[in-house]
Amino acid sequence: MDADGTDRHDLSELRPQPAGRTRRHVLAGLAAASFGVICSPSCTGALAAAALPFAEIADGIFVRYGVQEEMSAQNGAAIANIGFIVGERSVAVIDTGTTTQQGAALKAEIARVTDRPVSHVIATHVHLDHCFGHGAFAEEIAAGRIANVGHHKLPQALAERGGFYLERIRALSPDFADTRFIPPTTLVQETATIDLGNRRLTLRAWPTAHTDNDLTIEDARTGTLWAADLLFSGRIPVIDGSINGWLSVLEDLGERNAARVVPGHGPVDTTDTAFARERAYLAALREGVRAAIDAGLGIDETVRRLADLGRGDWLLFDAVQGRNVVAAYTELEWE
Repeated sequence: MDADGTDRHDLSELRPQPAGRTRRHVLAGLAAASFGVICSPSCTGALAAAALPFAEIADGIFVRYGVQEEMSAQNGAAIANIGFIVGERSVAVIDTGTTTQQGAALKAEIARVTDRPVSHVIATHVHLDHCFGHGAFAEEIAAGRIANVGHHKLPQALAERGGFYLERIRALSPDFADTRFIPPTTLVQETATIDLGNRRLTLRAWPTAHTDNDLTIEDARTGTLWAADLLFSGRIPVIDGSINGWLSVLEDLGERNAARVVPGHGPVDTTDTAFARERAYLAALREGVRAAIDAGLGIDETVRRLADLGRGDWLLFDAVQGRNVVAAYTELEWE
C-alpha cells in the first residue's frame, strides 16, 4: 500500500499463482475481434484478415487494428485492437484476439520485431474478441515463463461466459476449433506495475464500467494509455456493466492527459477529447432512459423511444442500440 492509500503491486517478476473467482451474468451477447487466421474454404475471408498489419504507433508500441464490423468468418473475427509493447528486457502482450490463430499471428509478429521474450500476456477484459487467442501462449504460461495477467474479477467472468463464447467462435469455422480461454492467474486488485526494462507499465483495475473486469495499461515512456473497450472510437460503445460506472470512469480517464489513447475498437486518438464523444453518447442515453422511467414507460416502450438516439454518429448502431437501452434501463430503474 502506497502512502496515498493506493494498493499497488509490482508484477515485473511475478509468475502465475492460483486465484479465486468472482463475476456476474451475461447481459448481452457481444461481437468479437481478432487477427489473421490461416483458414480452410469454410472461412473464405480470413486470409484478408490475416493480412491486417501491425502499426508502431509510438516507440516500441505496436497495434493491430481490428475491422469495424461484427464478428464473422469472412473477417476472421478480427474486430478488436490487439498488440504489444517492447521493453529493453522483455515484451508485454495486450490482448490476443478471438482465436488461437490470431494469438499465433501476434506471436509471430513479435518474433519479427524483436528477439526479446514475452514476459506478460495481459487481458483487458472478458470479451471473446480480446482474450481468446491466449492459447498461442499456453505452453509458456503453463511453464511459468509468461505471467498471465488480468483484472481480479476476470477469472469468474471467464468461468461464467467462456463456454458460451467458445461456442460462438467455433460456430464461425472449423478452423477455430482449437481456440480456448486461459483464465489469468496474476490478478490486479487495484493497480500494479510491470518493468519491461527501462519501460514501466502501470495497470489499473477499474470498478464496473464497460464490464466489471476492465483493465487499462499506461506506458510512462510515451504517455500512451491503452484504454481497450473503455473507449470505442467510431463503433458504438457496448454497455455490459454499468452506465453510471462507465461515465464515472470516463471522467477519471479524461483527466489523465495521455499523449495518445488506444481504444478497444477504432483508431488511436491523440487529442485531448478522446473520451468526450463516448461520454456525450452515454450521458444522453442515461438522461433519455431516466426520462422514460419517470414517464412510466416500460423497457419495450423505452427502446422504441430511444431507437434513434445517436443514430448517424456510430458504426454498427442498429446491432447495439437496443441492447444498450435495455442495459441502462435495468440499472437505472432501481435508482
